[in-house]
Amino acid sequence: MNVSDRMLLSGDEAVARAALDAGVALGTGYPGTPATEILEHFSEIGGRAKWAPNEKVALEVALGVAFAGARAIAVMKHVGLNVAADPLFTSTYTGVTGALVVMSGDDPGIASSQNEQDSRHYAVAAGIPMLEPADSQEAYDLTLRAIEISERWNIPVLLRMTTRVCHSRTVVRRRAGVTAAPAPHFERDIRGRVMIPAYARTAHRKLRRKLAEIQAWNESCSLNRVEAGEPALGIIASGVSYMHVREVAPRASVLKLAFTYPLPVEKIRAFASGVERCLVVEEGDPYLAEAIRGAGVDVQSKAEMFRFGELDADRVARIIAGDTSPEPPAVPGKPPQLCAGCSHRYVFEAFRKLDCIVAGDIGCYTLGVLPPLEAVDACVCMGASIGVGLGLRHVLPPQQARRVVSVIGDGTFVHSGITGLVEMTYNPPPTGHVVVILDNATTAMTGHQENPSTGRTLEHDPTGKLSFEELARALGIADVVVCDPALDKAGFERVLGECLANGRINLIIARHPCLLIAGTLREYERAAMQCCEALAEDP
Repeated sequence: MNVSDRMLLSGDEAVARAALDAGVALGTGYPGTPATEILEHFSEIGGRAKWAPNEKVALEVALGVAFAGARAIAVMKHVGLNVAADPLFTSTYTGVTGALVVMSGDDPGIASSQNEQDSRHYAVAAGIPMLEPADSQEAYDLTLRAIEISERWNIPVLLRMTTRVCHSRTVVRRRAGVTAAPAPHFERDIRGRVMIPAYARTAHRKLRRKLAEIQAWNESCSLNRVEAGEPALGIIASGVSYMHVREVAPRASVLKLAFTYPLPVEKIRAFASGVERCLVVEEGDPYLAEAIRGAGVDVQSKAEMFRFGELDADRVARIIAGDTSPEPPAVPGKPPQLCAGCSHRYVFEAFRKLDCIVAGDIGCYTLGVLPPLEAVDACVCMGASIGVGLGLRHVLPPQQARRVVSVIGDGTFVHSGITGLVEMTYNPPPTGHVVVILDNATTAMTGHQENPSTGRTLEHDPTGKLSFEELARALGIADVVVCDPALDKAGFERVLGECLANGRINLIIARHPCLLIAGTLREYERAAMQCCEALAEDP
């Protein structure tokens, strides 16, 4: 084998490499840890990748690609799958002509998220086949297999990965002879793709027949394997949990599952009957254990205390031993904080000084909740700041209602804040409201990705740019103010105070570039200017 066929890749990079090798026509998604690097790497190595405004739009675009007979991948983190759930559930009814892989990066232990949800439940709820890699090699292999399964049964496939698999690096050997991607083409299928009730009822039955066929195939496919060992202990595991099991219990018999929905129930039943004690080891919710027990197979599961956080070798050893004694407290790390000199600091200082009730949102500015600022009173999900703030305004006594302000970042506003602004104009509270967009010219929290308000694509090329002030005025918001809190701290504080007092609906755009990319932004602007000058000289 050629040396170039062996690469040290993270799980995210391995997915990107497999997508390129498979001829994926378009990768689309929204940045979010731990999945961000997939599309970035896909673009770096020659793939066509796009950041969408949010995960719902990303999945819909990918679905359109797959309707055209081409191969697509939609990438998001676990909470992003919530945003994409609407098209996800119906996409299994419509099916696809090409291939569609939906990649969800779960975050056990909540390294950088607002919850610890287990996306495996989506596979059951939406009726979407699911694969779970255990390392980078499997991330590569299972991406290719997901494409094969998608094209064989004309159905989207969920590739569910976790933080440890996404970010850990292992050796990857590329596969030779990957089936070439088909040429895009459109075939009309009104009954199959237009989900009015009459057609959806038929589509649901068709989906269940597909899943039954896939389950039967999964009983004997090579994606799940038995590793024979001593019969005293048999362990069923998937994903990174399998790696911990092999380290801790090298002599145990192991059923390693990679295709985890629909489950190969008979294979599991046969394995369990051949060992004296059968234990399911899995991160997160007891998804596997409950499904296996529901099929009438007697297996043991982990104690409830191990439902929380990531598993590692020590915790898996405790699960196997049945040790439920208190775990040692985690070593406290340095809490994250806003960068020194960040313009967001001045905004939160003004909130504190004016005694605001602050509905916050998802982004680096969420760190305004921590000492010494402690200036965020609520943070639920992307875009919720505006709706939550409006709800508070509607019911609080007037003297409290007038203190409520919603704060949201530029990328988050594009993602899911626009409808909140529409709600503010459609159902304004009696005391009015104040929304502050923190525009730092980038999607900072996930690593400085572009978004529609930056005017640059994923590859940083110039493109259409969303203007917050023009959008607000088009919605009928007359009170729109743009200011720079870093250059005029007193001016921002004065504007905020006036908006809180005027009883109208207000939008304040606090605009100052993120300090970490100020130099890079100048380079982008210089390149764009040179491009414009070249076009002017040679129209």
